[in-house]
Amino acid sequence: MALLGGEDALQPCEGLSLNDLESLPSVRSRSASISSTGSSGRLQLRHRVAQLMACVEDISSDDEIHEEVSRTLDEAFLIWGKKLKDKWQEFRLHLVTWNVGTASPPPDVTSLLQLNSQGSTTDMYVIGLQEVNSKITNFLSDLAFDDPWSIFFMTVLSPLGYMKLSSVRMQGLLLLIFVKHVHLPFIRDIHTHYTRTGLYGYWGNKGGVSIRMSLFGHTICFMNCHLPAHMENTEQRLDDFEKILEMQFEGEDIPSPFDHEVLFWFGDLNFRIADYGIHFVRESINNKRFNLLWEKDQLNMAKKKEPFLKEFREGPLLFKPTYKFDLYSEVYDTSEKKRKPAWTDRILWKVKNTCEVASKEDEFPEEENLISVNLSNYLSHMSYGISDHKPVTGTFKLEMKPLVSEPLVTLQAEGEWSAEHDVLIRYSAVQEFPSSAWDWIGLFQVTFRHVKDYVTYAWVEDDEISSNKDSKQVYMSASEIPKTGGEFLLCYYSNNLQSIVGISEPFQIQRSQTPIEKDLSEEESSWLQNAANPQSGGNPEKRKGI
Repeated sequence: MALLGGEDALQPCEGLSLNDLESLPSVRSRSASISSTGSSGRLQLRHRVAQLMACVEDISSDDEIHEEVSRTLDEAFLIWGKKLKDKWQEFRLHLVTWNVGTASPPPDVTSLLQLNSQGSTTDMYVIGLQEVNSKITNFLSDLAFDDPWSIFFMTVLSPLGYMKLSSVRMQGLLLLIFVKHVHLPFIRDIHTHYTRTGLYGYWGNKGGVSIRMSLFGHTICFMNCHLPAHMENTEQRLDDFEKILEMQFEGEDIPSPFDHEVLFWFGDLNFRIADYGIHFVRESINNKRFNLLWEKDQLNMAKKKEPFLKEFREGPLLFKPTYKFDLYSEVYDTSEKKRKPAWTDRILWKVKNTCEVASKEDEFPEEENLISVNLSNYLSHMSYGISDHKPVTGTFKLEMKPLVSEPLVTLQAEGEWSAEHDVLIRYSAVQEFPSSAWDWIGLFQVTFRHVKDYVTYAWVEDDEISSNKDSKQVYMSASEIPKTGGEFLLCYYSNNLQSIVGISEPFQIQRSQTPIEKDLSEEESSWLQNAANPQSGGNPEKRKGI
């Protein structure tokens, strides 16, 4: 019997015996000589697997050869899996949801962000807040400037090498994403959206806000929701969530939340514990018998019967219900209302099965899901008492095969930089990069907070001084370079893609040898003011590309 050779490669398999099985190792070694990356190699490999599938059809589970074939296939899949995983990347994400009850930020969030244990290994922070103070005076101020919570988290995270990637606000709902600088060139197609569901869709006290992106080529959506309160409104909560799912990014050339490879859903979802009385619930909590309450949790019950919720996953609720507490305490509601404790604050996720679409006839399916989500921990943080809710965090490990591994633009500072002379930047872009006359390169302190927090910038076209097929040079005027020196980096901002697509290694700017004038020029004063208070903005004419 010819198992896999030339003209016999697709002939039927008949009379497979132990002697035939012994030839399998030699077949496997011959296949090693075929390039696995070439199209002809892949085609031959598919033909061979097709031959093997035909053979399997003739093998009975009672045949003595069955176990040997199964073992050989297991070994092949193990080798394939290891080679695939070798190319995968781990990405650590820390997600926070917190109903802050209109309060101001607390003095410290070290434990909330787990900075004492894993701050240096976290790649991205996703922070979803509900009931941020949205009184008319506060809200109008926050429209003109960054809100106090955004400023607070930027102050905490920017010295650690994180930049605010994106944010979206709808009245009391706020969603913030911070990411390590090194990942910026691989995060693209960032879009935000919000959906009101309060007062029949006219008021934004309830609803959802979303940020979606492409992360190393994989589509991910983060959705922060605040759903209707009270025990009897379960159906309203479900209806509102369905409406949010339907309306997010509606009318835009963007996939719906469900069509992203990964969807995170979190917030004050307001689901309660049904049927059980308050005394039984509190007694179960005091005895840490949380499992007694799980089956009556309204969200758990809904996940069993609502088709659109069945694919959502959640970690075990091994922490006390996070609502409702007396302020600055770990004591459940002692007011006249005596609200029954509930797990209102939740974090769920859904991974789209990319193998759902059947492959064409006579073709083998492509690789299985190229991204997976693993929950490392799911916690509440009882020490925070500024509101009647306790914050909840989920730490995740995303494992993915990077579909994007090279930045669109690479750039570097050339020569020694100081305010004594004009300085040069060299950059190069991949061939398919959609450049624009409005693209710019910004000079940032290494602790910059967001894309507008630059020291100065150069237009890539207007300030270009040389160009060849491999790279281009842009200059910055000496007058724009900070005389105090320090550690800085360069970022290339794409107007078409509305994001940073290239970032340099940090470099030193030498302190000026010229005595720094006591009476600073207007431009230097403006820069120092922006460095101390970047949310105050700057010259709006310099931000046409943002």
